[in-house]
Amino acid sequence: MPDNSTATGKTPVDFWFDPLCPWAWMTSRWMLEVEKVRDVEVRWHVMSLSVLNEDRIDELPEEYRDLLEKGWGPVRVVIAAQQKHGDEVVGPLYTALGTRFHNRDEGPTREAVLGALQDVGLPAELADFADSDVYDAELRASHKEGIDKVGQDVGTPVIAVPGADGEQIAFFGPVVTPAPKGEEAAKLWDGTLLVASIPGFYEIKRTRTQGPIFD
Repeated sequence: MPDNSTATGKTPVDFWFDPLCPWAWMTSRWMLEVEKVRDVEVRWHVMSLSVLNEDRIDELPEEYRDLLEKGWGPVRVVIAAQQKHGDEVVGPLYTALGTRFHNRDEGPTREAVLGALQDVGLPAELADFADSDVYDAELRASHKEGIDKVGQDVGTPVIAVPGADGEQIAFFGPVVTPAPKGEEAAKLWDGTLLVASIPGFYEIKRTRTQGPIFD
């Protein structure tokens, strides 16, 4: 059974992300706002769109295939940092990577990864793990832990929280832009938990009419 409280006594929110995904980035910034207005603490985990799509890579548009090929590097660097420096570096490194990839429009380049590592005081040599499969078993295990909670038909992010019976409630999303702040962040959190906790509830969706707004 999952831990239902963190070391600080707050409710844990497990959050699986791929630093490549701009929509997961938006949701993660919202979760940081939720931490300010609700008694929760985020625990960060990696998942991988490259792993998720590897069995159907030939079916995808060429542009997306190229992006997924580049996507192996950032998640490998994050999992290497976690293995070598502990869970506590995952969140700050994700923030540094996402800020460079998305807000600054640097993209998932080696230069952006090196800059992010420097931003959080981690060794530059971690960037070399982008081209190494040495921690791929740990990467795949983290990915599987998250995706098994929600199924293969979704992407990133995946969020899991303790339910009333102690078992986790897990869901994909929410997909939102811009990231709500303050009381709006709290309202979205409360509403998301409300619908996600209903047995048999699966989906609310509407067509996206704008891209991610990074602010």
